[in-house]
Amino acid sequence: MDSYTKNIEIRWSDLDPNFHLRHSVYYDFGAYCRICFLSDAGATPAVMMQQQIGPVIFREEAVFRKEIHFGDTVHVNILLDKCNADYSRWTMKHEIYKNNDVLSAIITIDGAWINTNLRKLAQPGELCVAALELIPKTSSFLIT
Repeated sequence: MDSYTKNIEIRWSDLDPNFHLRHSVYYDFGAYCRICFLSDAGATPAVMMQQQIGPVIFREEAVFRKEIHFGDTVHVNILLDKCNADYSRWTMKHEIYKNNDVLSAIITIDGAWINTNLRKLAQPGELCVAALELIPKTSSFLIT
């Protein structure tokens, strides 16, 4: 897949007292994009629940570039930056753009898969691996 983006509408409740997007909303946008991608690729929350597997985040970092305000149009993409050979650990990036072409933030996350029953790190099932393989890659994509 070449690209995957989600368009997002800014709600009044997404703003902080300075009338721009609250910092935590950027992270919510990234999570929304990730789960939408996985669902669209067949790894829906229902499937993950059935297989007792789910994504877990170790680190999440945002670099803020431009303010987003109420009325701006926003889209978020997803990119796989690195992963190990079995896709059990990975780093993803989200670029958040406003008004079509203004890069407003970059979110980087490090994560893995957890067995939701045992509460221990696990290897993902075939369906989750197949979904991760479809994620567009960064130009510096690396298998570790």
